[in-house]
Amino acid sequence: GGSTAGIKAAKDGTANIGMSSRELKPAEKAGLVETIVAYDGISVIVHKSNPVSDLSVEQVRDIYAGKITNWKDVGGPDKGITVITREDGSGTRGAFEEMVMGKDNSIASSAIVQAQTGGLRKMVAGDASAVGYMTMGQVTDEVNALKLAGVEATEPNVAAGTYPLKRPFLFLTKGEPTGTTKAFIEFVLSEAGQKIARDDGLVPVK
Repeated sequence: GGSTAGIKAAKDGTANIGMSSRELKPAEKAGLVETIVAYDGISVIVHKSNPVSDLSVEQVRDIYAGKITNWKDVGGPDKGITVITREDGSGTRGAFEEMVMGKDNSIASSAIVQAQTGGLRKMVAGDASAVGYMTMGQVTDEVNALKLAGVEATEPNVAAGTYPLKRPFLFLTKGEPTGTTKAFIEFVLSEAGQKIARDDGLVPVK
């Protein structure tokens, strides 16, 4: 159900821990304790044959807003751009909208909506004109990840804050965690837990 469902589950008490891969909105924060367990970079991905390797955040914004519709306008071939986005409720989409689109721009209604990371990656891998975005830890050699403003999405760059699309992975509890819930969160923040995060392509908090 995405981050919105995780936030709701924590608030309702239907889950001991809700998870979110985006910052909480002010209205969502009441009653919840947030624990950052890892960081992630959002990669903008294109087809392997696309010669474009670097875009500014402003160019990505204009592509997703429908203002730039041809790759030739950003140094690529004379081809229309197939824009692929995640679904409403997706934490990746929420973070992308916050960091790339801002308050004054919306993702164009013509964008193709894909509900899963793996499905989005496959769509980009199968369409030479496509662009998408996804967590950097799930980028494979099926696609190319673009530099943003000359900076690659790597663990050191995300940790240093030089890569522009950095987001937290949050564990959310209704009040301070206790008992087994607290023990689990402590494990995730331990050296062993943080190694699991790194092995899964995330950036540890420690």
